[in-house]
Amino acid sequence: MPLDTDVTRLLIAWSDGTQAAGGPLMDAVYDELRRLARSYLVRERRNHSLPATALVNEAYLKLVDQRRVRWQNRAHFFAIAAHVMRRVLVDHARSRGAVKRDGGQRVPLQDVETSADRLDVDVLDLDAALEKLSMLDPRQSELVELRFFGGLTLEEAADVLGLARSTASEDWRMARAWLYDALKEEMA
Repeated sequence: MPLDTDVTRLLIAWSDGTQAAGGPLMDAVYDELRRLARSYLVRERRNHSLPATALVNEAYLKLVDQRRVRWQNRAHFFAIAAHVMRRVLVDHARSRGAVKRDGGQRVPLQDVETSADRLDVDVLDLDAALEKLSMLDPRQSELVELRFFGGLTLEEAADVLGLARSTASEDWRMARAWLYDALKEEMA
């Protein structure tokens, strides 16, 4: 049985209240969650105090506690995982007393840039910008969240959102430009 099908089956069983699905589900998704966490944390500053294992464990606990979520499939799970990881990282940055432009967690936005310039922005500024973008265009905001926090490729994110590749590509281009401008203004 392909991994996607197996994870989907386990997620549905977990949603239906089958407690025995929890262990195999953890085994099936844990390595992928660690890969996502590492791909995000590699962009963080070197002395970041939240290791990938802690990020995964905290995110996983929040994910499996989602009793009201009716898991649809593997892609749905990892879309929500991206959102949960974003929340964990933002909460961690806030709890560490990150102060704008003065010791906050900085992240390079190589995946969000639109020119040769690189922006290193505070994770809290990025979160605030994504909140503003979500009010203007929720789909673009979700696409950025899936790509940046979830580590998904454009094709994977398009599948999660149920978009044509061309639509996702256009949304990605527009979201990157909007974020670049918004974050550049924050740093000015």
